[in-house]
Amino acid sequence: MAEKATIARPYARAAFAHAQQAGALARWSGLLEAAAAIVADPRVARLIGNPHVSAAELVGLITGIVGGAGGDEGRNFLSVLAEGGRLGLLPEIAVQYAALRAGVENVVDVELTSAMEVAPEQRSRLTAALARRFGGREVRLHVTLDPSLFGGAIVRAGDLVIDGSLKGRLERLGSALTA
Repeated sequence: MAEKATIARPYARAAFAHAQQAGALARWSGLLEAAAAIVADPRVARLIGNPHVSAAELVGLITGIVGGAGGDEGRNFLSVLAEGGRLGLLPEIAVQYAALRAGVENVVDVELTSAMEVAPEQRSRLTAALARRFGGREVRLHVTLDPSLFGGAIVRAGDLVIDGSLKGRLERLGSALTA
């Protein structure tokens, strides 16, 4: 996994530098996210690396689905990836690009996984607390429900993980008892 991140990093940085210079950060986000979803589809993933499918055909397929999201520059970027056998890295490139964009825009994306629905007041308090924790950066909160947590929630923001779930507490208790 770390190898993919290492290989994807220069591509993400190059895309970001170009998009930033062109004032097209959002457009490139859309292109990379859509292209990443396309290559992650099992039907398309089988085509990547298939000797009977050319790089140009793969780029045509992706750009045909994505449309004009990246313009000629986006098509050229996808061509470079395809010719280098790197289209499979698009999901990682999209993640790294999003992190670079968030850093420049002073935004932090936070994933909240909760056992049950989170009330609007709780979301507001959590968002405010996380904004203080991250030095006043704007917090974009993404909430998902996971009933298997039994209670509580897990907060993920970059390297920060706070596991306040009942499931996590039970697992830690079980580990302590068996150690």
